[in-house]
Amino acid sequence: MNQLHHLPTAADIRATHEAIRPMIHRTPVLTCRSIDDMAGARLFFKCENFQKVGAFKMRGASSAALRLSDKEKERGLATHSSGNHAQAVALSARLLGIPAYIVMP
Repeated sequence: MNQLHHLPTAADIRATHEAIRPMIHRTPVLTCRSIDDMAGARLFFKCENFQKVGAFKMRGASSAALRLSDKEKERGLATHSSGNHAQAVALSARLLGIPAYIVMP
């Protein structure tokens, strides 16, 4: 898998967003005036609970799966998780036709 050799640039982030866009839901950003008042600041809530598998993990799993080489795709994805990450890896693999191996503790 590709390794991080530099800090991501704005262009890197935009490119990743475009790559994963077909695999994820667009989730809303909400605000709440009463919570803003309590916090003394303007707060924004990114509702990743509306994402596929109910968590932001789908963004990372789909990004990682899309970056695999053809040889790595043949070998498949593997993870050790019993939660949202496991679900995100499994769904990303299924959407891309890649084998997935999930070890649940």
